[in-house]
Amino acid sequence: MPEVRVFNGERLKAARIYRSMTIAELAEAADITKQAISSYENDKGNPSLETLLKLINALGFPRDYFYEEDKDKVKVGNTYFRALLTTNKKDRLSQVEKIKVLSRVYHFLNKYIDFPPLNVPKIDYDANIEQKALLLREEWGLGVDPIPNMVRLLEKNGFIVTSFSTDGRSIDAFSQRQEVNGEEYYFVVLGSDKNSASRRQFDSAHELGHIILHDWSLDLEQVSREEFRQLEQEANQFAAAFLLPKESFVSDLIYPNRLDFYVELKKKWKVSISAMVMRAHQLKVISPNQYQYLIRQISKRGWRTKEPLDDIIAIPQPTVLKKAIDVLITNDALSGDQLILELSRNGLSLNKSEIEVLLGLQEGTLNNKNQGSPIVALKRKPD
Repeated sequence: MPEVRVFNGERLKAARIYRSMTIAELAEAADITKQAISSYENDKGNPSLETLLKLINALGFPRDYFYEEDKDKVKVGNTYFRALLTTNKKDRLSQVEKIKVLSRVYHFLNKYIDFPPLNVPKIDYDANIEQKALLLREEWGLGVDPIPNMVRLLEKNGFIVTSFSTDGRSIDAFSQRQEVNGEEYYFVVLGSDKNSASRRQFDSAHELGHIILHDWSLDLEQVSREEFRQLEQEANQFAAAFLLPKESFVSDLIYPNRLDFYVELKKKWKVSISAMVMRAHQLKVISPNQYQYLIRQISKRGWRTKEPLDDIIAIPQPTVLKKAIDVLITNDALSGDQLILELSRNGLSLNKSEIEVLLGLQEGTLNNKNQGSPIVALKRKPD
């Protein structure tokens, strides 16, 4: 007898949250009652074919997606949003759901690709933030030189980094810790909406700060505004100390009172002028009055929205996930169509366009067909 497929209400709820929709918004978009959607999500009823097609059209997920079960045991820790206090919960939950789906795609690719192993060294718990930044630099063999590409550094050390539109000006970047079948993973999402290399450098270091400094079991929805601001301030302090080590940065501050001098420093350190001025003040190289003067000058010149060199310095881009797909396609291990089929066989039916967005791929990447002969035969890893 053919297998009887059962509608999965959890998948309907996940798809709705993924699209940042309330039950009321989905009901209006699909022309279905709120009561019906609630019953479907709680597995108290199954949609008819006509109703299912309405849901598919409104949500943009394949039909099979709603009949699949999640196989891996995923434990999701906190998701640290830089703008938790100004971002509505619906949008935050949408991003969290996207990372859950990205995680499943990543673990599928991990059967074929040897990704860099996670390297998060244990840092002395009693050290202060400045010391922790230097200790991590030491563990990663960075010395005290500028970091030209924070994104590449994260990927090299096993962090899963992607970039896509975060659907709102208030979400710059966020990070999430997961345990999948007992193994630890960190996902870092960098918004593709901000065209600034120095902004992306700092965002990446800020998320690393959360990973190194903070408790991932903490319920962020329950912390006070003051406590959350403290967490953000600590992550900012870590980012500044990690990107601009005290000893080497101070030695470069030959003219710390001249704003134009920071433009030259930006070429070397790949950090925003505002962040460098703030760091110079933090390190007491400039006085409070000098700091306030420079900040006023930054505002007067319109550098709060766009700084010099922002359109010249190349924006660091995540590459590991893109290269993974390229390796699979180039070596004839999987075509775009085969990737979609194998994902579906592993309980995750998605449209090509959805995967391209999550992995930060160029539109149409999974439609390209490799015409060349295989270069390397890739063996599929055992499940």
